[in-house]
Amino acid sequence: MQQAQISSPGWIEIDLKQYAANLDSIWTTKPSHVGVAIVLKDNAYGHGAVELGRVAEKKGAALLVVATLGEALELREAGLRSKILILGERHPAEVESCWKNDLAICAGSLNSLQMLNRSAGAAPGRGRVHLKIDSGMSRYGLRWSDISRLAPEIASLKNLEIEGVLSHFAMSDEVDKSFAQLQLQRFTEAVEHLRAGGVNPRFVHICNSGGLLDLPQAHFNLVRAGILGFGIYPSKVCRRIDGLAPIMSVKARIAATKELEAGDHVGYGMRFTAPQRMKIATLGIGYGWGFPRVRNQGAVLIHGKRAPIIGGVSMDAISVDITRIPEAQPWDDAVLVGRSGNEEITIHEIAELKNSVSYDAMTAWRARLPRVYLR
Repeated sequence: MQQAQISSPGWIEIDLKQYAANLDSIWTTKPSHVGVAIVLKDNAYGHGAVELGRVAEKKGAALLVVATLGEALELREAGLRSKILILGERHPAEVESCWKNDLAICAGSLNSLQMLNRSAGAAPGRGRVHLKIDSGMSRYGLRWSDISRLAPEIASLKNLEIEGVLSHFAMSDEVDKSFAQLQLQRFTEAVEHLRAGGVNPRFVHICNSGGLLDLPQAHFNLVRAGILGFGIYPSKVCRRIDGLAPIMSVKARIAATKELEAGDHVGYGMRFTAPQRMKIATLGIGYGWGFPRVRNQGAVLIHGKRAPIIGGVSMDAISVDITRIPEAQPWDDAVLVGRSGNEEITIHEIAELKNSVSYDAMTAWRARLPRVYLR
């Protein structure tokens, strides 16, 4: 911990103990027959896929879910032996490596299935595939209305094990669940047509975190937990569960302090002018580290108090007003996301500064910020 602070002006702390507690909370909020797939794509949304994958594996995750072959191989090379599913579509050049490393592949078109079937014929065993159904999001997948016609042909692909069938909700975390209910109906009918045509998947899954919380009738026998595992709810209106808390804190240190006179300017473009004598602090990170490029918006926490951001955030500097925090000194910690005393800055606040969503805010932190894992 101390070494990470010394070597970098900013860092991210990931609380693995709280992550394990979050998974326990998720495990206890679902029926016993429903497994949990843990989504670790994009380096576990910036938290660290390998470290979180190890915790999830110990907890008994049914699947670890990623988005690229490289992400899957990173987990394998780190020694994780859990079942791994890669979302999206795979280029033919990637498929041999998928089979070799015991990876399950998503497929959402008949052409993809036929290509995978040919490739799996040259590999030992059968290739594990999760069939994607487009139930209304219109990204990947076979259209739900085509499944009754295609089911016998899918069943005839003897080199493939259709290990799973999945879809994805377009809007599961809002009060209005009408479209989610329509998607669920379409998906349910598609699964029934597959089974009638001779396809009997081990896993059936459509629920993301929002569906896991609010659509118990859609759990089938597997749910996918991504953002929820990190202690972040997908929306303000989702059901809450006991024991869940954020596991990510983003911190930096005060690199310098300065006294300003009335009329002094701060930062590029002179976006802030001191109205009176004041004291400011500069942190050694900025938008080049993943913080939003804002002007005179937001705050950081220093000694449990909010220090408003003044001027424009630079690539490697953020200036804050510490006039009301006289005890602040160079090399003191500043919290950009997380708690200090009784105050908290959430990832949702950072998302608002970016005019975006919490998913974007979490994944935007750069590799320049070392991850420090608290055990």
